[in-house]
Amino acid sequence: MGTGSTNEGGFTASGLRRLREVLERHVESKKIPGLVALVGRGGETHVEAIGTMRHEGGAPMGRDTIFRMASTSKPVAVAATMVLLDECRLRLDDLVDPWLPELADRQVLKRSDGPLDDTVAARRPITVRDLLTSTCGLGLDTTAMGSPVMAAYFERKVYGENGWMLPAVEPDEWMRRLGTLPLMHQPGERWLYNVSDDVLGVLVARVTGQPFESFLRERIFGPLGMKDTGFHVPADKIHRLPPLYAPDPQTGEFTVEDPAEGGHHSKPPAFPSSGGGLDSTADDYDAYFRMLLNHGTHHGERILSRAAVELMTTNRLPAAQLAARESLARDLVHLSHGQGQHGGWGFGMAVRTYRGDYAPVGQFGWDGGAGTSTYADPRNGLVGILLTQTGMSTPDSARAIHDFWTTLYQALDD
Repeated sequence: MGTGSTNEGGFTASGLRRLREVLERHVESKKIPGLVALVGRGGETHVEAIGTMRHEGGAPMGRDTIFRMASTSKPVAVAATMVLLDECRLRLDDLVDPWLPELADRQVLKRSDGPLDDTVAARRPITVRDLLTSTCGLGLDTTAMGSPVMAAYFERKVYGENGWMLPAVEPDEWMRRLGTLPLMHQPGERWLYNVSDDVLGVLVARVTGQPFESFLRERIFGPLGMKDTGFHVPADKIHRLPPLYAPDPQTGEFTVEDPAEGGHHSKPPAFPSSGGGLDSTADDYDAYFRMLLNHGTHHGERILSRAAVELMTTNRLPAAQLAARESLARDLVHLSHGQGQHGGWGFGMAVRTYRGDYAPVGQFGWDGGAGTSTYADPRNGLVGILLTQTGMSTPDSARAIHDFWTTLYQALDD
């Protein structure tokens, strides 16, 4: 047994070979046209680009292929709010009312699946902390899509405009629509998915007086050299973006959910979605997650304070909420294709609070419905990124992600 830090070694050659073989099997199965995988540890970075960008063949996947990051946008976009906390332009327990008056004086459903008019007044206003921990009382409940409040989300086009799951209108109009809905739970009471993240992007824009993307570019993307990250893919790079497929669960047919040229990501969106709108590459995400592993610095330049990174990347949910989130994950394995035994939640990302698979406690990051997975593991000094163009309408990309992590943890050389 060696002594000292566990992150001195890299990866075994046999382990990396096995990792490639496992990923190749997924591509050879014809269930996933192509993928890019990046693993990094210490001074070592290893990238595999396998398969093609399109289902029918053509251009191969490359290290510089740009992917729709979907919900893996959350752990990156949340950094903008952390900059504002570091600079005391926001405080964790500030009320959001001055910036987001649409969310003031809320009514709360007596039962989250009850009628929209059966409400009580909110016990207290929403705070910045509620948004950061996804406990503001608004969220997508994928287990109760037929409930009156979920139906209202889609009827009022908060989500689902033209069948697209990201907000499709300007931030002010989106906030106005959100303001017509009651909260599903009291502020701070319950972890709920996604809406808080999108609201954070609006909050940052209003506090800074500049578009959300330009603030992210100035404070996060630029300093980290994330040159291919943004809320759309410019025309001179669009050839590097594959189509997004949503395979038919019955027939397995490769339906194009979003084309590259002329698709949702080919022009700047009306709403830059902090919850799911970023496009990026494996190397850009590697730079970001290594900055987090490095306690907020990149090549000697401080991007975020050490304390901000610690807040983001460790569990922020109190015991009762943690228990509810853990049981939710265990009860939904059949719907989540076996993703999601994490336990905790920090700011904008999951944090493993119990050991549910091969990854140790403390690993942080998230997965995206477009078939993406991005995590870092401070105990092993490890970054792992797997990017596909195959959405989670079928379990195929989820299984590739699962096998990627299972195999990666066997490739560690200690």
